[in-house]
Amino acid sequence: MKLGIMGGTFDPVHMGHLLIAENARCALSLDQVLFVPAGRPWLRGDAKVSEGHHRLRMVELAIAGNPGFSATDIEIDRPGPTYTVDTLETLKGEYGEATEFFFIIGSDALVNMDRWRSPARLFELCTLAVFGRSDGEDSLVLTYRLTHQFPQIVDAVVWMGRSLTSISSTDIRRRLAAAEPVRYMVPDSVEQYIREHGLYLS
Repeated sequence: MKLGIMGGTFDPVHMGHLLIAENARCALSLDQVLFVPAGRPWLRGDAKVSEGHHRLRMVELAIAGNPGFSATDIEIDRPGPTYTVDTLETLKGEYGEATEFFFIIGSDALVNMDRWRSPARLFELCTLAVFGRSDGEDSLVLTYRLTHQFPQIVDAVVWMGRSLTSISSTDIRRRLAAAEPVRYMVPDSVEQYIREHGLYLS
C-alpha cells in the first residue's frame, strides 16, 4: 500500500490543500491520502490555533465525496506538542512495514527541516513529496543546500513541481475577519461551518 500523509494545522483547510493532495495522489499512484490535523504544532509557538475538533471537522467536510481521501484525529488526541516523526512511527505500527509512506509538504517546510524532531529518522520512515512555492527557491538549489546538513535527503525527496495555487489559511482568516469573501478559496461546506460556528470572524 502507498499512503500519502497530508499534515498541517488546516486552520482552515482550503482548496490549495485539496489540490496538492489530489495532485500527489495521482502523480505518485497513492492508494489513499490521509489528512492529519495537527494537535499542538510546536513550530507555531504561542500562535493561536483553532480547537482541534473544529479543524478536524472542516477537513472531514472538505474531503467528503473523495474516496481517495481520509482523515484522522491521531495528533489532536495526543497530549502535548505534536511531532511528525512520532505520528509516522505510530502510523507505521498501525499500517505495517509493507506500507510505503509519502509525507506531503511544501518547500517552505523543507527549509526548516533542521528544526524538526529527528529528521534523520523521518527520512527513514517516509519519502518527502515536496511541492515548491512560486516565491521559493529552485528545487535543485534547495536540495543542494540541504545535503550539507542531511546527506540522505537526496534519496528521501520527490519533487512534485510548483504548488498550483497561492491560497493560504492566513489570508483566509484575515479575509473572514474583515468580512471579505472567501468563496472558491474554501469548499462551500467549510465556509458554512465557519460561519455557523463564528470562526475567525471579528
